[in-house]
Amino acid sequence: MRLLRPHRHDVWIAVAGLAGGLLGLALDLYTFRPHGDPRWVLLGLAAMCAAELMRRSAPVLALCVAVPALVADTLTGGLLAVVVMFTDVVYAAVLYGGARASRNVLVLSVVTTVGATVAFLAATRQPEGLILGALCAGITVVPAGTAVIVRDHREAAAAERLRAEQTALLAEMDRVQAVTAERSRMARELHDVIAGHLTAIAIHSTAALSLHDRAAAGEGTDGGPGDEDATRTALTVIRENSTQGLAEMRRLIGLLRESGEDQEVPESAPSLDGVDALVRRAEQSGAASQLTFTLRDERGDAPKPPAPIELAAYRIVQESLTNAVKHASPGEVTVELRQHEAALAITVTSPLDARRAAGPRAPGARAGVTGMRERVALLGGSFEAGPADGCWRVRAELPTTEGTAQQ
Repeated sequence: MRLLRPHRHDVWIAVAGLAGGLLGLALDLYTFRPHGDPRWVLLGLAAMCAAELMRRSAPVLALCVAVPALVADTLTGGLLAVVVMFTDVVYAAVLYGGARASRNVLVLSVVTTVGATVAFLAATRQPEGLILGALCAGITVVPAGTAVIVRDHREAAAAERLRAEQTALLAEMDRVQAVTAERSRMARELHDVIAGHLTAIAIHSTAALSLHDRAAAGEGTDGGPGDEDATRTALTVIRENSTQGLAEMRRLIGLLRESGEDQEVPESAPSLDGVDALVRRAEQSGAASQLTFTLRDERGDAPKPPAPIELAAYRIVQESLTNAVKHASPGEVTVELRQHEAALAITVTSPLDARRAAGPRAPGARAGVTGMRERVALLGGSFEAGPADGCWRVRAELPTTEGTAQQ
């Protein structure tokens, strides 16, 4: 078996014990009256120093070496340095040994002390046996008990450190989840607010550039009033959408700069009352694509849904109309709003043909559908989007009962 390397502190303890023992030999400072050749004392001293070298690396083995070394030292006269080192070995065996070994050392120390005291009293019938018992307890029970107390404190401290680390880890996980959720919410809001305006700008700027290029090339246009009106209309839509997009962006930045943990949805937040304005704006943006838009609000006298539900419904309609302007074929786009029982249903249908399968006509594909799905999931509703009966259908149901999850 490979020998364990002693700890540097144990080396210094062994060296100090050896120096103390040699000093006791030189000055004839024995615990008891010496018996026989003093050179035998060196054997017990050397064995105890060897045990000190193993007090951390092999505490149980060190105790097994220290016990016979103490017996040999006692029989040859006894050195104070050997007794002191023995108490340190007992202390180390309990502190650094295994849990089972620590318990056994303490129990064995108590049993040995009691047994030695009773045996000496029974053999001599002298009260001096109590002094022997006190001495035996001082070199066995006291260091073992002290080590048990220190060991318990260390284990308690380690458990507290582990608990603190686990608490910190859980707190960090919660923080990361909160940051991720907030970033996702901001991404959805920015996409839903800005995407519609940028789509209109992209479509009408493309139309304006196409008219300009045709006029420059002299292909199929004479630069008459019709072309001028179309160009002016496209530029007007571009200006309106850029202005509205800038205003929406400023509103969002203002909300992000506000402080407070219990902020409510601001009064200026969009609601279902603004859906008709969305439809009119989409009709203006989709005129170049030969799209018509129809709103069917069949909510009747249903109670007004909670603010988060209204905001989510507004964003779903807004994103669906934006996608229709970008991707739909010429035809009618229908927006239906129904509120029944404890749910608000939104259905948006737009024309679909094979050209859509070839890819989107404007950037930003799929991000909007993902954002709508996330919004509905956060509110505990249902969502579906895809081809149905020859058209593209977006349908969402949002619960309007109390306890609805906040965005």
